[in-house]
Amino acid sequence: MKKMSAAKVKIKERKMRNQPSSVQYPSRENNPRNGGDTPVTGGSGSNAPSDIQQTTERQTKPQQRGGWVRGHQKDRGSYAKEIPKHISGGGFAMARAAEVRAMLKAVNKTTASCHVFEALPKHMRRRAMSHNIKRLPRRLRDTANRLREKSLQAGSKKKEQTKAKGKSRKARRRHGNLLLEFNRRQRKNVWLETHIWHAKRFHMVKKWGYCLGDRPTCKCYRPCYRAMSTHCLLQDLSYYCCIELQGEEDKLLAALSQLTSKQAGPTFAAALCLSGQRQGSVVVYRAGQYPSQVLGPVTFIWKPCTHGSTHRQLWIWAHPSIKQDLLPELQSVCQCCEAVVPPVVPVVTPAEVTPTKEPELKPEKAPKPAQSHTKRKRSCKDACEPPAKKILGDGTRSPSTPVTWRSSSTGIVINDLTMDIVRYRLIGPQSHTVLAETLEAATDCNALDKSQPSPLWWPGHCKDESKMNLHKQQADIFNILKDIYSTGELPAGTVLGLAVDDPRLTLPSKKVKALPCVKQTEEVDEEKRRELMLRGVPKNCCRSFLWEQSVRDNVTDNKISEQELNRMRSEVLVPGSRLSPTPLQGRVPVLLVHQPGKQVGHEMSSWGAGWDLLLPKGWGMAFWVPLVYRGVRVGGLNMSLKHSQNKGTPHFPHDYPDCPAGVRFQEEQETELLDKFKRRPPAKRTNYVKHGCLAPFCCPWQQLAEEWELITREEREERKSESQTETTTHTDTVMEQEMTSQPNIGETKPQSFFTVLRNRKSLKLLSGWCRPTTSKGQRFCRIGQVPLLDSSAVRLFLTEHRMSVVWVRLSLLSKGKPELHAMVCVPLTEDLKLLSNKSDCSGPQEPLHKNHFKTRAKHKKKGSNKTAAASSLSPEKTEAKGSVEPNLPIVAKDPKSSSESSTDLIFGLWPDPLPSVTSHCSRVTLGWVTQGDFSLSAGCGEALGFVSVAGLLNTILSQPTEYRGMVLLRNPTSLHYRLAKINIEV
Repeated sequence: MKKMSAAKVKIKERKMRNQPSSVQYPSRENNPRNGGDTPVTGGSGSNAPSDIQQTTERQTKPQQRGGWVRGHQKDRGSYAKEIPKHISGGGFAMARAAEVRAMLKAVNKTTASCHVFEALPKHMRRRAMSHNIKRLPRRLRDTANRLREKSLQAGSKKKEQTKAKGKSRKARRRHGNLLLEFNRRQRKNVWLETHIWHAKRFHMVKKWGYCLGDRPTCKCYRPCYRAMSTHCLLQDLSYYCCIELQGEEDKLLAALSQLTSKQAGPTFAAALCLSGQRQGSVVVYRAGQYPSQVLGPVTFIWKPCTHGSTHRQLWIWAHPSIKQDLLPELQSVCQCCEAVVPPVVPVVTPAEVTPTKEPELKPEKAPKPAQSHTKRKRSCKDACEPPAKKILGDGTRSPSTPVTWRSSSTGIVINDLTMDIVRYRLIGPQSHTVLAETLEAATDCNALDKSQPSPLWWPGHCKDESKMNLHKQQADIFNILKDIYSTGELPAGTVLGLAVDDPRLTLPSKKVKALPCVKQTEEVDEEKRRELMLRGVPKNCCRSFLWEQSVRDNVTDNKISEQELNRMRSEVLVPGSRLSPTPLQGRVPVLLVHQPGKQVGHEMSSWGAGWDLLLPKGWGMAFWVPLVYRGVRVGGLNMSLKHSQNKGTPHFPHDYPDCPAGVRFQEEQETELLDKFKRRPPAKRTNYVKHGCLAPFCCPWQQLAEEWELITREEREERKSESQTETTTHTDTVMEQEMTSQPNIGETKPQSFFTVLRNRKSLKLLSGWCRPTTSKGQRFCRIGQVPLLDSSAVRLFLTEHRMSVVWVRLSLLSKGKPELHAMVCVPLTEDLKLLSNKSDCSGPQEPLHKNHFKTRAKHKKKGSNKTAAASSLSPEKTEAKGSVEPNLPIVAKDPKSSSESSTDLIFGLWPDPLPSVTSHCSRVTLGWVTQGDFSLSAGCGEALGFVSVAGLLNTILSQPTEYRGMVLLRNPTSLHYRLAKINIEV
């Protein structure tokens, strides 16, 4: 018998699913004489007819299957040929009646997939019949109506069992629901006030507990550079953390002096900064640990002191990545360990409150809204709830963390003002022009507003004549700023306090580019402008009401909403004109802080200078949009890095390898680059083993400093013993010896960690020895008298900085573009001779290294495929089989270390531990590059990075005077060395 296919079995089951499986009769009537039939699926037993042959093949076979079988069966016997001679009429009729009832039941029963219009012929069916009953013939409409009602009832029951659907898009886009959703999305990464504006135009990244704009979606690298060089670039730095210190001046200075050192530059006690006229910057260390254990750079502003008062107020601005290290250190030195509980109960967002109480009341009030289809209005209960836009905490702390700490012994109070002050940075020579066109000094109140009591801060401020006189002096100085040609002409770090009108009142109808007005420069008093350019802002004009917490809260709580402002604009007689008089809520205290440009080196002085605009929270977008409408370019985190690169200054945390935040950043960067490297197939990866690049994704600074310290120590011992000195070999060594060459270094490892050289006197001396030049090394720069460079001076210098690395700038002498983690190497005498040959000044080539890990990788791959087979072999066979395999380079004889290295082996990368980083290539390594690109300002490839102080002194001491400071630069993905000039800018 042919077996039926699965499709035919399904068709048969579909046809027979509504048919009766068998018809059962009473036992006394179930025989052939009474008209009983053999059941369809029945077998033998009392119900089987007696006159059917019992000895047929079909009944004797054990594999016999009951039921109807299609077709003639050759192998399974034949049916009985004899028929019963007589039947009973009653029994026969009862059996047929049961079958008819079953047939009618099957015909009348409708399944889920049956429709009324299927009873129609195919040429009369229409798609519209499924949703319009009138399209059906009249005889079928009643049945269709019954089916429709039945399906509706089944659907309502199903909806009750399942979860309720989410809100419609129209409901989700309502203002209150939007704010609740935004607050929910900020639980892990807090948004700045300009987040939505940035999210529409920037690639966003999640860093340091914030969601920040990294780079624009449009191609605007060169336009942003032009904006920094000729006009203005705008950035939002509100993610920076502000820590406020209050207390007696002498106690504050005594506590803060433990975190700094005068050898690294001005401290918190600098005279101009202490008076409040300048903003200062300093690198902070752990208490008493200079020059090691650095925390990072910070900027600070002192509030101008009042006459006869020693109580001072200080703002410290720090990067969010060092706040977790800086705040405990400040609490320790200031002895502020007592957390102050806030008097006001913190506001909880409705997103966290509503889910607990509403489900109990919903069943009683659910039927009422279903009757009316009008828009639901906000009830009084909703109006009493906390505002949905209230956001607690910031990206670096939880909402329950205290923000104030007090000391009972010193009286110092520490306040965490993070996210309480908005900070914008304007970079470029026309930053002051953009501010002058965007901001206007606050106008005075009329007599009626002064006489009436007001909860706002400005009417009470206008009643005091001394405060209004100070406001007029500040407004005059602000007007003088319009006539200055460039922002870089002002003293670095100048601070100006001011109260301005709401900039939304003077918002232009379309974007315009703010340009300096030449006509006004002829009418302004030249003496006042010169005084401002030479001495900066007077001491009394540096005050601002932004320092007072009560004023900041008052301005934030009474801000005019956009809806109210638009209503007032619609009532103006002349569309587009300014609102007059200015609303009382439209006065905002601000603080303008000058940001210095390039202050190191001999070229591009004051490039990248600008202004920082400090505002109370809640006013971010009110100032952001008017600034954008003045034609500024907006930059993100990427442009901050390029800004630091063009200035030649270290960028935090990228270029601070000796602080905890810099170490964390380097680990994250290494993981990111390694993951990107692994995503590429092995055949498309750069083989860094063949290129001789040991660490393409990180910089082992500690190992570099230790190896150079060991080299200088060995040379010093050889000189003392007056034995024959042997120069450091620069040729290739055997790979097996290189991989096991670390024991000598490991045995004599010093316990100290490397540091970055920040001593200004030592940096100036080292810069003079390197003979600073211009960008492309075209001419030497004038410097003062520098002590003679000899072995005794080098030995004396290294006694203080033997484990240090120094920040340098490298300028390529020919074509080439430096990349991240490029190697800085020592040139040979033959390499320096290439400089005299102007036709070929590109540099030497690194010979291709041998990849000794290729066979190991293949062996590992084969071994993984044959693990199951090898496990079944006997020990003798396994040993015999292993002896035939080729010998592989061994990193360590310890089986544990060898197993770990085999598991960590990645094709194209060196496994840990690394061999000697200094003598691995044909040229000795000095350091690595942390920032590298083609510089649009210098017109050549420029790189910034760190080199070993001991290696640098050893190099320049052996070089001729005319070639002093020449090094080689090689990218990780290249074998070509490029000649470059090294400069230490101070």
